[in-house]
Amino acid sequence: MPLLEQDPRDVVRTLVAGVSPHDEHEAEHQAWMLNWIDSGAQLFRLQKPVTPPQHLAVYAVLLDDASRSIMLVAHILAKAWLMPGGHVDDGEDPRVTVVRELQEELQIAPPFHPDFGDDAFFLTVTWTTPPFTHQDATLWFVFSADRDEPITPDPREFSDVRWFSLDDPIAFTNGSFDPGFHRFLDKLTAHIDMKALV
Repeated sequence: MPLLEQDPRDVVRTLVAGVSPHDEHEAEHQAWMLNWIDSGAQLFRLQKPVTPPQHLAVYAVLLDDASRSIMLVAHILAKAWLMPGGHVDDGEDPRVTVVRELQEELQIAPPFHPDFGDDAFFLTVTWTTPPFTHQDATLWFVFSADRDEPITPDPREFSDVRWFSLDDPIAFTNGSFDPGFHRFLDKLTAHIDMKALV
């Protein structure tokens, strides 16, 4: 788990560099993030909603292996189906952030998925929607989850919570999603399918 004595910038750089890009877009986003980290820029949000205008965020991917499904939340502010997650506090290890966000937003404490550990699996650099437009550099972490376990979503953040089957692509055609979501789905399903062949 987190090495709290490490410099936060080194922790973030190690997580970003450890991602194996699935496509050209992810490779470009990884290169941008590494350059941004090495530039000495402030990585963490210091003041809500958009100071500085680029900052770190995390997503928690809740994967139920038995049903090959993932959980998405209908985010009220973003007006989109997203993963639970949030912004990384100043100097915080993103792995601590993503665990904290699951507890705060859904009141759950699932383990990191054994196939992925506490390494970031995917990353994106995206502009958020108005009115508080800013650039999120987001690390995506995968957790083991059971879709039958109770959750308590924060009604101030989410209007709905739903499990989506990875084997039902039509489920992901209706509604708004994170701009990198479909590329993430390609990477996740490729990983799961490859593991099934081994």
